[in-house]
Amino acid sequence: MTTTDTMNAVTDMTTKNVERLTSLGELNVRIFEKMAARQMDALTLYMDHTLRLTKLATEAKGYNEFFQGQVDATKELSERVMAESKTTMQLVNEARDDYRAWLEKNAAELSAELRPAA
Repeated sequence: MTTTDTMNAVTDMTTKNVERLTSLGELNVRIFEKMAARQMDALTLYMDHTLRLTKLATEAKGYNEFFQGQVDATKELSERVMAESKTTMQLVNEARDDYRAWLEKNAAELSAELRPAA
């Protein structure tokens, strides 16, 4: 193998590795965007709950109505949080699968590229 061949092989591998890292970065950004959206949904959920309790505190006609309203609001919040948690777990599972697929694909490509050099 000549010096030119070696340099071409190194250049080719470097280019492919940059492409791999770029695809990993893009995968990270997509997952981050999905997770950030989930966090915003959770924040909105709690803000809605807070607004509901504030409104209840100002409009309740007595302690019993206020207390019952708090119980109802908290029950609804708990149910919504559980539903959101399930959705988030699905997203986490998708992210795991995406990372696994990326790793398997790129490990196979890298292995195939290194075999002829060995």
